[in-house]
Amino acid sequence: MHEGVSKVTRRAGVRLWRLRRNPLRRTSDVVEAWILISAWVLALAGALVAGLLTAGAVQRTADRVREQTHAVSAVLAGEPAAGAAARPAGGALVWGAVRWTDAAGVTHTDRTRVPATAAPGARVTVWTNARGALTAPPPSAADTAFQTVLGGLWAGTAAAGLVLGGARLARTRLDRRRFDQWAEEWARVDTWGRKTG
Repeated sequence: MHEGVSKVTRRAGVRLWRLRRNPLRRTSDVVEAWILISAWVLALAGALVAGLLTAGAVQRTADRVREQTHAVSAVLAGEPAAGAAARPAGGALVWGAVRWTDAAGVTHTDRTRVPATAAPGARVTVWTNARGALTAPPPSAADTAFQTVLGGLWAGTAAAGLVLGGARLARTRLDRRRFDQWAEEWARVDTWGRKTG
C-alpha cells in the first residue's frame, strides 16, 4: 500500500516539476505550468457552464414549441396521394388534403402527411401552431431529452476544445521563445573560441 502511494506521489511530482524550486527551472517553465493548470480549470468550468446553458436553451425551446403546438382533429378531404394503396399499411404516411375547424370556427384546408390506409372522411390528428397553420408534431419527451443531452455535450466539448486550443497556442509560442533563447545561448557559447569538428 505504501509503495503504491509513493509511486503516485512521484508521478505527480514529476508532472509538477515546473512549479518546484529547481536550478534548471526557467521562468517560461513556471508560466507554462500555470497556463496548463489554468487551461484545465477553465476548460472544465467552461465545458460545464456551456453544456448547462445550451441544454437549458434546448429544453426551453422544446417547451415553447410544445406550448404553441396543438393537436386538432381533422377530416381527410380526399383520397390520399396516388399509389397509396400500393404502399405497405404498417404506419406508412402519404400526402393528403385535410380539413379542420379552428377554435374561432374558421374552416381550414391544407395538405399534410396522413396514414396510407386512411379513407376519405376518416378522422386524423394534425398539429397546428399558434397562428392555426399546420406544423410538425412537437418532439416527444424522449426526443427532447436526447437533444438536450446532445446539445449540452456538443457545447461543452466545443468550449473545452477552444480553451485547450488556446493553451496549446500559448505553449507553442513559449516553445518558440525557448528555442530562440537556446539559439542565443549557443551563439554565446560558440563565441568563446572553442570550435567543435
